[in-house]
Amino acid sequence: MSFLHPEYFYYLLPFLFIVLGLLLIRKEPQEEFFSKEVMDKLRVTANTLSLKTRNKLFFLISVLIIIALAQPVIKDGVIEIKSKSADIMIALDISDSMLAEDVYPNRLKFAKQKAIDLLKLAPRERVGVIAFARNSYLVSPMSFDHDAVRFLLSKLSTNSITEKGTDLMALLNVLAKTVKKEGKKHLLILSDGGDKNDFSREIEFAKENNIIIYILGIGTQKGAPIKNKDGSFIKHKGKIIVSKLNENIAKLATSSAGVYIQSVKSNADVKAMLSEISNSSKKKELQVQEVQKFIPLFYYPLYLAIFILLIATSSLARKNSNLGALFICIFLISPDANAGLLDFLDLKEAKEAYEAEDYEKSAKIYAKHAKDTNNSESFYNKGNSLYKQENFDAAIKSYKQAKFDDNRSKASTLANIGNSYIKQAKEKSLEEALKAYEESLKYKEDKEVRENLEAVKKELEKQKQENKQKKDDKSQENKDKKEGKDKEENKDSQESDKSDKNSNKNKDSKDKKQDSDKKDDEKSNEQKKEEKKNKKKDDLDKLDASDEKAQASQSEKKGQMSDEEQMKWLNKLNAEQNTFMYMLNENDKSNEENSDEKPW
Repeated sequence: MSFLHPEYFYYLLPFLFIVLGLLLIRKEPQEEFFSKEVMDKLRVTANTLSLKTRNKLFFLISVLIIIALAQPVIKDGVIEIKSKSADIMIALDISDSMLAEDVYPNRLKFAKQKAIDLLKLAPRERVGVIAFARNSYLVSPMSFDHDAVRFLLSKLSTNSITEKGTDLMALLNVLAKTVKKEGKKHLLILSDGGDKNDFSREIEFAKENNIIIYILGIGTQKGAPIKNKDGSFIKHKGKIIVSKLNENIAKLATSSAGVYIQSVKSNADVKAMLSEISNSSKKKELQVQEVQKFIPLFYYPLYLAIFILLIATSSLARKNSNLGALFICIFLISPDANAGLLDFLDLKEAKEAYEAEDYEKSAKIYAKHAKDTNNSESFYNKGNSLYKQENFDAAIKSYKQAKFDDNRSKASTLANIGNSYIKQAKEKSLEEALKAYEESLKYKEDKEVRENLEAVKKELEKQKQENKQKKDDKSQENKDKKEGKDKEENKDSQESDKSDKNSNKNKDSKDKKQDSDKKDDEKSNEQKKEEKKNKKKDDLDKLDASDEKAQASQSEKKGQMSDEEQMKWLNKLNAEQNTFMYMLNENDKSNEENSDEKPW
């Protein structure tokens, strides 16, 4: 057995013995006035612990606590930890064009957040930082200390370098001088590309110095003007400059065997970039460390100290005390309390699992502890583990179960709830996130939460305008359809009226023609009847010249024949006559002329 912190013995034990000596030689107040014989006669025996006995117990308790602080352990072997890394140098463009606000809140802050995301996603990589504009400067050398790198990143601004413009050649020179190692050098540039179109010099230099360039394009093709500190826009020759993303810089990345990716709102671009760097790099073992593994024993002296404290502060008589029963009450009747004393081991394991990115194991341990103890911190940490697993619904539920009393913890919990709602990407998640951020800021003002709140407000306003535009477009579409329908009905009505007019006109013309034909037929019949009558009269005159008997007989016979012939002639005349109904059924010219007419 050994002690991890034996210095507690050196500094605390001597002082403790001095205090004990002073307590033991100190007399009780009444002994200053009465002798021991008198006190023995006056004292009533109560069978309780004396003052000296209690002081000795307190001394023993103090010794046990010091032993626990010294952390007694048993060695349990050695663990060898190897650290592999592909060195990544981050180059951040801090020229004035990075103040354009075509991405929220502006290009520079957006790029810094992307760099911080990379640090979170690559905790075991060595990372350095270079800031560049017209000239380039080393902000941080290659380091495993991501907290320090993150701090230096957060302090960068366009005022950090006084020169204006963007010079990538100067950046490559700084990298070549700074990272002097064999093999490939990986450079990740976060920039809007500047204004240059030809990068042939930079490509040639990168190939000569074995530099692989990865570029994360910051900005949009639409672009945005650049604001000055006073709120005005930067102008050139009297015109406002609109800075746009220069995609010509992609050739610099692809020609050096690297990758160009245009940035997006999520961290998908950073993940893709890390994947590309990892695939093209050979990680080297930069750190090999042996770590001694121990079995902790400090809780044993701590348990004993607590037990003795209960005895020392007890008012039970020595004869009537039952220490065995007291022991049972403490450790056997309340097994949960005994288990609770070991909770720190589980929480330590959960924390280590979380730091090792084993979020599933961490969530299970925190969930068990939260269920057993109803501890708010465990619910909060469980929510963090679930958030890392992208189980946002369960994370929100766990965060809401964490009930803190201090404003700082309440603000953090509500901020995480808002982040979880945003990650859900559901229909009403933005409204819920907005409420959570507003509640968080009521308890504690935080810059990042305020920025997230403003971003959510802008997105909601954008969605509101899009919905309004869709509604207006739909209304206009319905209006156009209605006008088109009315126009078509008016057109059909006009065509129908025109058809009716043509039909009536043709019908009138046809009726007039038929009346004319009928009159001609009637005239022809009258003429034929007149001719027949005249002929019959001539025949009768001839019959008068013959003898009377023959004339009578012939007249009778002729009269009969005349009636039959007349009937035959009339029937034949009627059969040859063209009537109105016959003409209409035989040749319906009206229907031929109006064949496109609608049935209605």
